[in-house]
Amino acid sequence: MTAAPRIVEVGGGVPYRIAIGPGLLADGAALAGHVRGRHVLLVSDSTVAPLYVATVREALHAARPDLLVGTFVLPAGESSKTLANFGAAIEAMATLGATRDACIFALGGGVVGDLAGFAAACWMRGVDCVQLPTTLLSMVDSSVGGKTAVDIAQGKNLVGAFHPPRAVFADTSTLRTLPARELRAGLAEVIKYGALGDPGLFHWLEAERERLLAGDEAALAQAIASSCEHKAAIVERDPLERGERALLNLGHTFGHAIETEQGYGSPHNANLNHGEAVAVGMVLAARLSAGLGIAEAADADRLASLLGAYGLPTTLPSGLTPAALLARMRLDKKNLAGRLRLVLWRGIGRAEVVPDVDESAVLAVLSG
Repeated sequence: MTAAPRIVEVGGGVPYRIAIGPGLLADGAALAGHVRGRHVLLVSDSTVAPLYVATVREALHAARPDLLVGTFVLPAGESSKTLANFGAAIEAMATLGATRDACIFALGGGVVGDLAGFAAACWMRGVDCVQLPTTLLSMVDSSVGGKTAVDIAQGKNLVGAFHPPRAVFADTSTLRTLPARELRAGLAEVIKYGALGDPGLFHWLEAERERLLAGDEAALAQAIASSCEHKAAIVERDPLERGERALLNLGHTFGHAIETEQGYGSPHNANLNHGEAVAVGMVLAARLSAGLGIAEAADADRLASLLGAYGLPTTLPSGLTPAALLARMRLDKKNLAGRLRLVLWRGIGRAEVVPDVDESAVLAVLSG
C-alpha cells in the first residue's frame, strides 16, 4: 500500500496544499477534485508529454468522464518560454472553448509551470492552475509561490503575473526518469534554502550528498518538503515580493544575467541551465559579500565546496564579459531607482537584501 503523501500547507490570502509523494499523477480523484468546471488544458513539453500526459488524462477521465481535456505541448527547453508560445497556449484555451471555471494543469518543469501559470493568470482575467512539477527544480521552487512569467530577449521573467496555483502535486516517481544533470540543477535550489536561512539544512545537505545524488526517494522527499516549507513560510508573509520574499532570489540576479547573456540553456547544449547558473550566482554573491566586508570568505569557500561536491559549477563560464553581465543585472526586478539591489549574506543561513550596491565591487567579483 502506498504511503500517504507529505503535505505542506501554504497559507495567506490564497491558501493551497503541496502534496509530495510517489504515484500522484495517477490519482484522478485528487487531481479532478480541483477542477471546478468541465474544461481542462494539459500544458506540457516534448520531453515530459510522451511520459506522463496519457497517465494524467486517463486519471482525470476515470474520475470525471464529463471533462473536456485538451493538450498543448511546447518544445522542451528555456528557449520555449516566450510570448509567442504564451499566445499559442491562449489560443489552445480558446479552441477548447474554456470558460471561467476552466483549469490549466502544468505538467513539466519550470518552463512549463511558468508559462502555463501565466496563461492561467490571463485567460478570462484568471482561471485555476494546478501545478504538476516533474523536475526537482520545479518541485522545490517554481511550482510554489505563484510567480508566473515568460522571457524576452532583454531578460528572464520580465513579463508575468502573480497567480497562486490551486494545488501542487509533486509526484516523486517522475524523478526516476530525470537526467542526472537536471537532478543536480534542482539540488542547487535546495542548497539555496540552506544558504539563505537554514544552517541545519545546509549541514544535512553536506552529510546526505551521496544519497541525494543517487536519487534516494526518501532523501529527495525530505529535501523537497524542507524546501517547500521554507518557501511557503516566506511566501505566506510576503506574497507579492515587497520585502522578505526577495531573499529567495539568492544567486538569481547573477544567475539570470548569465542565462540571458548565454541565450538560455537547454538540456542538450553547453550553456548553463537555471540551476547551474544559480549555483555560480550564489558563489558570486557570497564572494561579493566577503569583498564588501559583511561576511567571511571562509563561508563563500564552504558554499563553493558544497556546490562543487554536488557536481555543480562555481565559476563563470568562459566567453562572458563582466560589463555585459552587469548590464543584464541592471534590468533585475529587485532594483530600485536605477540602483543595484542584491541578495547577499552575512554567512551561511543569513541572507539579506542589500540596496545600492556599488557597481565597481560587482565588476570586481565578475572579473574574478
